[in-house]
Amino acid sequence: MVPFLNIRSINAPYRNEIMAAIASVVDSEQYILGGKVAEFEREFAGYCGTTNAIGTGNGLDALTLIWRAYKEMGVMREGDEILVPANTYIASILSITENRLTPVLVEPDIKTYNLDVGQLGKHLTKRTKGMLTVHLYGRVAYSEEMQQLADAHGLKIVEDCAQAQGAMYRGARTGSLGEASGFSFYPTKNLGAIGDAGAVTTREDRLAGIVRALRNYGSHKKYHNLYTGVNSRLDELQAAILSVKLRALDRDNDRRREIARMYLSRISNPCLQLPEPGPEESNVWHLFVVRTDQRAEFQQHLTDRGIGTIINYPIPPHRQPAFGEWAARSYPITEKIHDTVISLPLNTAMTDDDVAEVIDACNAFG
Repeated sequence: MVPFLNIRSINAPYRNEIMAAIASVVDSEQYILGGKVAEFEREFAGYCGTTNAIGTGNGLDALTLIWRAYKEMGVMREGDEILVPANTYIASILSITENRLTPVLVEPDIKTYNLDVGQLGKHLTKRTKGMLTVHLYGRVAYSEEMQQLADAHGLKIVEDCAQAQGAMYRGARTGSLGEASGFSFYPTKNLGAIGDAGAVTTREDRLAGIVRALRNYGSHKKYHNLYTGVNSRLDELQAAILSVKLRALDRDNDRRREIARMYLSRISNPCLQLPEPGPEESNVWHLFVVRTDQRAEFQQHLTDRGIGTIINYPIPPHRQPAFGEWAARSYPITEKIHDTVISLPLNTAMTDDDVAEVIDACNAFG
């Protein structure tokens, strides 16, 4: 029996430290924007290699506040266009539409599931002001070619790092590659809280100052409100827990890479299309996603053998009722991905025997 995910087991190695961190917050009587949030923000900025980290209530808010800050700065205005992968999770797109900006869906590379840089140029217009590069499934989507295109056209690159905490591109970590980045610390992430949590990272001090105010009712000073902001503050308890788990993130990511290597080298079933790993440091394997035209049968086969799976994600954004105006559009690569992907168990609670059980079950299909 191998569950897809067992969060209790994943958190077990840090339980004593987590409980001590929680107790310290309770005893501090500082429950909102206190010392633990400030401490985690310093630690996470240092880890990512940026000058600023701003804790938010969740990952969607982190991205939403970045676009909002650019509007407050006059860099963007309503109706401006943002390039975004067509196969991303809907939250990426919601951060754009919430700001009355226009998402422009771009097909991904079928091999990497990330933005196909070769497709970006055909979508550029005079209204294009930025691109949201999503490091899907834990693999870095940023590239020098992407940066060159952004520089040539004056575009802001914003990273969606929800699934790629700790991944690197040529020695630089996600969160420091674009102008600004949004992180989710949802409990299932590589760096997961015990509840909702998120953060913005950036080297742009002005942007950071605006995001910091926007998350707290638009206030930069108590009872003084520069903007019509929101309430999206990283909780003290979650910040304390994240500080504990941040110290183990690189080690945990290394274990994920080890499991992925076993899958890649030992799953040999021709019915399954394995993911392309890319350079080792560039992938932290938030998900190990395979593709098969026999998805329903394969999932049932694994279920019968006690192997848990999840489909991330079965319905592409342009087929969601929320975006009914896109229903007539066709994104064949995106649709193929969403129709065929299935995620195998991959997490730090798995033993080598668990991994071997999954591999044997995969190879026995068909």
